[in-house]
Amino acid sequence: MRFLLDTEQRAFADSLGAMLTAADTPSVVRDWSRGEHAGGRALWSRIAEAGLFALAVPEEYGGLGVRPVELTVAFVELGRHAVPGPLVETVAAATVLAGLDDPGPAKRLLPALATGESTATLATGPYALDADVADVRLTLSRTNTELRLAPTSPEDAPSSHLTPPPDDARPTPRGPRPSLDPARRLFPAPSGGELLAAGPQVAEAATRALAHARLATAAQSLGVGLALLDRTVAYVKQRSQFGVPIGSFQAVKHQLADVKIALEFARPLLFGAALSLAPADVAAAKVTACEAAYATARTALQLHGAIGYTAEYDLSLWLTKARALRTAWGGPRECRALVVGAGGQW
Repeated sequence: MRFLLDTEQRAFADSLGAMLTAADTPSVVRDWSRGEHAGGRALWSRIAEAGLFALAVPEEYGGLGVRPVELTVAFVELGRHAVPGPLVETVAAATVLAGLDDPGPAKRLLPALATGESTATLATGPYALDADVADVRLTLSRTNTELRLAPTSPEDAPSSHLTPPPDDARPTPRGPRPSLDPARRLFPAPSGGELLAAGPQVAEAATRALAHARLATAAQSLGVGLALLDRTVAYVKQRSQFGVPIGSFQAVKHQLADVKIALEFARPLLFGAALSLAPADVAAAKVTACEAAYATARTALQLHGAIGYTAEYDLSLWLTKARALRTAWGGPRECRALVVGAGGQW
């Protein structure tokens, strides 16, 4: 049996790819890395208008219904163009909110996430991605039994304290921490804030959110790998040694063929996981896609030579992203352990 994207899904990917190609995303990424968000916010609005975030929101909250396959299609294109911002985190936040027993927080926050009017970040550990730009800043407790909404302005901060709150409880995030990918701006996770939900329901919603986050990250990684491969193939056709393009050398062809096979092997696992959303399937897709993208990044860097190391060269935007996504939302060891624990073979 063959599973292929239908005509509408392929047209969605093509239209999104064309829009992002025209958006000059490398300049947007560089601005975002410096904390300049104007271009990124404008691009975010265009992506939202295409319906991307509505694909993660149920219809009763203003979305198009949760559609993991279409989300996967979109995130492949987002990775192919290295689009910055808390894209995965917004999807994860929407999934958590939609999974709560009390529909109040979802009714209040999801419509704006679906239309792109708001951005969200979800902190499950010590750091929150792009907390300085997110309008909705959610935090999960270590045991995944509490979900809180951190204040986004001093007026929203709790006023019951007689003494100033500690730094990590203040609404304004401190400066970003160093990241493998400069466009992934990590801030200390906010603490305190409004308690939205507590108990086992939060853990169940967090599990679903993790599956969606890993799926979107895997799709992004596949897109990053495909972009790196395309750019490297184009480069080896132009760069010459001994009077011929280096792409004609057998060793170079073998290297590119190996990463092409790895990327194509990840594709069916990715879309199979989008259909099932089983934790083990999603983990297998993530580790396979991320490892394929990472191998492609290493090959791309080797074949580009010294120019591949320079931050001014656009290739670096995808190289750093491939490395960072590899460990985002669960590294290779954690994902492999989940697959083996579910009875899979690795």
